[in-house]
Amino acid sequence: MVILDGTVVSVALPSIQQNLGFSSSGLAWVVNAYLVPFGGLLLLAGRLGDLIGRKRVFITGLSIFTAASLLCGVSQDPGMLLASRFLQGTGGAVTSAVTLGMVVTLFPQPKERAKAIGVYSFVQSAGGSTGLLAGGVLTQTISWHWIFFVNVPIGIVAVLWAWRVLTSEEGVGLREGTDVVGALLVTCALMLGVYTIVGTTDHGWTSAHALSCGAVALALLPAFVARQATAPHPLLPLRVFRSRNVSGAMGIQALMVAGMFSFQFLGVLYLRKVLGFDEIHTGLGIFPVSVAIGALSLGFSPKLIARYGPRAVLLPGLFLIAAGLGALSRVPAGGSYAVDVLPALLPLGIGFGLAMPSLATLAMSAATPQDSGIASGMFNTMQQIGAAFGLAVLSTLATSHTDALLADGASTASALTGGYQFAFRIGACLVALSLLLAATLLRSPAPARQTTIEEVPGAENAAP
Repeated sequence: MVILDGTVVSVALPSIQQNLGFSSSGLAWVVNAYLVPFGGLLLLAGRLGDLIGRKRVFITGLSIFTAASLLCGVSQDPGMLLASRFLQGTGGAVTSAVTLGMVVTLFPQPKERAKAIGVYSFVQSAGGSTGLLAGGVLTQTISWHWIFFVNVPIGIVAVLWAWRVLTSEEGVGLREGTDVVGALLVTCALMLGVYTIVGTTDHGWTSAHALSCGAVALALLPAFVARQATAPHPLLPLRVFRSRNVSGAMGIQALMVAGMFSFQFLGVLYLRKVLGFDEIHTGLGIFPVSVAIGALSLGFSPKLIARYGPRAVLLPGLFLIAAGLGALSRVPAGGSYAVDVLPALLPLGIGFGLAMPSLATLAMSAATPQDSGIASGMFNTMQQIGAAFGLAVLSTLATSHTDALLADGASTASALTGGYQFAFRIGACLVALSLLLAATLLRSPAPARQTTIEEVPGAENAAP
């Protein structure tokens, strides 16, 4: 539900603009107002989960998200909607930051953990793709308000279910990890960084706005690292990055997601603006990717990871993603979905279904129970940074290339297609770079010792 809300709004933007009177520049902030707090608060929320208990943080974030969804649905003016979206992104960050940490804590045995991470990866990716379909159906059949209202009953049930099923944990305590200065530094740096990236669509990469905000964000990051190296109770213990698998997986994920965003965003535009698909058919056109991701994440990937290791599964996954984006870079202006688009979607879905569980396994491979929340928050933070970077860079490159082709006399369809093709090639290069890094940096982790149920704290109280 949280990941779905990052994409469900996309197809409803024209209706929201017409109904609430958004300006063209202000409309983008219906999306950005969600992304900025989501990307900026993941690290802080993840560490809070370690300190005061992940169940408590998860339920709090989900409650905020559900209440904010109701406020979004009843919004009657742009200001109320943007404020509600900011609150919704805050709740989404708090919820998402601790989910992967709970998974690795609840499933200590390698085979069961691989299965659980496969489900987690499927839910994440399916949420993004399903959002496009759900947004189109709800907007066309009822109204845009219902893309937010639908979260309310689901959220209430999820809160009550989580309260009953999840095992309570106290955390290590605020005295063992309170770092107010570090929290302020990293939250401001991440929020300002995401704000800078998403704002380049309006201001440009070389504008005074982008350069000044980016410089401040970059200056805050080394200050945060220095603080963590000297603080008695750091927010982000630097020991998390001693493992080359953990640090490498974080960077590789950012590159992979940035490249994949060329498909998630520009692929939708190609279907809409070039092939003439409506909202519902666009969502259906993207849906094969979710099916492929689900089949791999839920069925094959956990078994392959358990047998061959996450690195061996990750490499062919990244190769397939790069190949799928390369195939999309050849779609013609007068193309056919069945001939030109669908054959490229299958390797994308299969590759992502292999790569995402493998990266999550590698990123959490060195996380202790005390640090699993911050490791989970960091993993999700890199995903959001990659998405924001990919959206800003690839959409800007596609637009500038399209404008150049139009200036040369190309037709609108040909110019749009040329811009999308160029962005798909750049996306393929980003994923190819992540493949190179994975092949050279990552190592297969040592097999973990099988943990019996008696050794898991609180397992005797866990619900079946």
